[in-house]
Amino acid sequence: MYTGSCLCGAVRYDIHGDVDYASICWCTMCQKQHGAANGPYVNVASSDLRIVAGLDAITRYASSPGVERAFCGVCGSNLTWQMMDHSDRIAVTLGTFDTPYEGRVTHELHTESKPGWLP
Repeated sequence: MYTGSCLCGAVRYDIHGDVDYASICWCTMCQKQHGAANGPYVNVASSDLRIVAGLDAITRYASSPGVERAFCGVCGSNLTWQMMDHSDRIAVTLGTFDTPYEGRVTHELHTESKPGWLP
């Protein structure tokens, strides 16, 4: 099991189940959402993600047709990314994990948008 939370602690979650894989997305939307060069996520079954505190603090944003991103409406921490036509799966942001994730990143997405300023 993994646990996680947003920066201010208003939202807390548990993941009860296996992580399918970890990915880094280099798309420009993830760059803007994370304020960083990429967005790191783990992919899990939606039924394995349980919000244990702060459900009312979560704000959702349809960033593109069929895609919804969730973040803490109090502190702005990015929490999830989900394709609505595949609602049985959800990507949870690795940066919000409280339990250390020991797995490896196995997928890189949208590498064509990888910033040239990286070393």
